[in-house]
Amino acid sequence: MSGGVDSSVAAKLLLDAGDNCFGCTMKLYANEDAGISRGHTCCSLDDVEDARSVAFRLGIPYQVFNFSDDFREKVIGNFVDSYCRGITPNPCIECNKHMKFDKLHLRAKTLGYDYVATGHYARISQENGKYVLKKALDPSKDQSYVLYAMDQEQLAHTLFPLGELSKQETRKIAEESGFINADKPDSQDICFVPDGDYARVIELRTGKKAEPGNFVDSKGNILGRHQGIIRYTIGQHRGLGLHLPDKHYVTEIRAKDNTVVLGPYEELFRKEIRVGAFHWIAGEAPAKPVPCKVKIRYRQPEQPAFIYPEADGGARIVFSEPQRAATPGQAAVAYDGDTVLGGGVITELMQ
Repeated sequence: MSGGVDSSVAAKLLLDAGDNCFGCTMKLYANEDAGISRGHTCCSLDDVEDARSVAFRLGIPYQVFNFSDDFREKVIGNFVDSYCRGITPNPCIECNKHMKFDKLHLRAKTLGYDYVATGHYARISQENGKYVLKKALDPSKDQSYVLYAMDQEQLAHTLFPLGELSKQETRKIAEESGFINADKPDSQDICFVPDGDYARVIELRTGKKAEPGNFVDSKGNILGRHQGIIRYTIGQHRGLGLHLPDKHYVTEIRAKDNTVVLGPYEELFRKEIRVGAFHWIAGEAPAKPVPCKVKIRYRQPEQPAFIYPEADGGARIVFSEPQRAATPGQAAVAYDGDTVLGGGVITELMQ
């Protein structure tokens, strides 16, 4: 129970179905991890009180589990390290992978519970003896993209009660139930970057200022100076601080020589990318290339492609049409209709 409306309604639906429920919130970071003064109330503490209020109203036991050490290492640490290497990570995927569906599953098992249930908008079913992850029925709320790393064991012990609801239906249930968070807005920021200033948190964690370097074009010509590679991501064109005759976009970030490459819009497009470790939800890679649709960012519609599994566990993805701003560190997730085949982190932009 995150303190939001989705997980609150998920708990109610399970109770209504006759399940024995235990509410919990994961404490994932402290004020200092997010660069917030100790004298201020951290937003995560407000969320705990909201979750506790709903649990009390539902009449279920409630606890806060302190997973902050693991979160600091596996999520915040990966976030900081990635940006310092010129990679743009997705911390929500890492949190699902390491915290909700690893640490929390282990805690649930220890306490004698059969399932972990969350407020994600996605569905789980069984087909041909395998557990299958599917999109939510409401395409505007579907969160299957951030769940691609789940394996068969995790899917077997996870429930997504909201998978067939719209957000409007969820809020209506919360209002009818008298939940304190029925009208609470959805969170838009990364939880440990509440003000959206990623660079400040990275500099706080590393203890040093990002080093300025050169903006260059694809031929190596110097176009100006940047303020540290942590402040840029592929596809960006605002906030460059340059006065060039034509609009330029970030097309590459080279951490080895602290260089940010800029180019015209057409240089953002790639038809082929590589994923270093492709996770197949079915548990094994197919023997042949797979026709499917792939999305390379959360809000992008998936695009026709072929996936070519490789012997090292990675995969080459070739799109039917070039895609804009494929970004190392972001996830490429493959779909067959409503079914998630799997996915992985983009490691290389090819042609």
